[in-house]
Amino acid sequence: MVSKKVIRNRIKRKKRVRGKMFGTQEKPRLSVFRSSKHIYVQAIADDLGKTLAEASTLSKELKGKLEGLKKTDAAREVGKLVTEKLLSDNVKKVVFDRGMFLYHGRVKALAEAAKEAGLKF
Repeated sequence: MVSKKVIRNRIKRKKRVRGKMFGTQEKPRLSVFRSSKHIYVQAIADDLGKTLAEASTLSKELKGKLEGLKKTDAAREVGKLVTEKLLSDNVKKVVFDRGMFLYHGRVKALAEAAKEAGLKF
């Protein structure tokens, strides 16, 4: 159970981080959500109000690959998958939106895997 203080701090962090960024079709916002078991990422063009690409640990493309992997390694695979999808749509630059989560652990692993695969932040 997460305490009220932790929730309050997460909401403040989310407003602070999200208030400074805006995604376009040429440079979408790469939004990350992390639950206790899974990680989800979306490339969002805020000017169009449209999701350009998405990936998660529940994606059909990753179903067989994630067996026996740690959650951090699974996050790396999700980062590579979303990068492949974006590069196929000729999107090379993104704005990284970590939301309410700190930049370490699974969120950092996803971001670094996306950078290594060819995305520029």
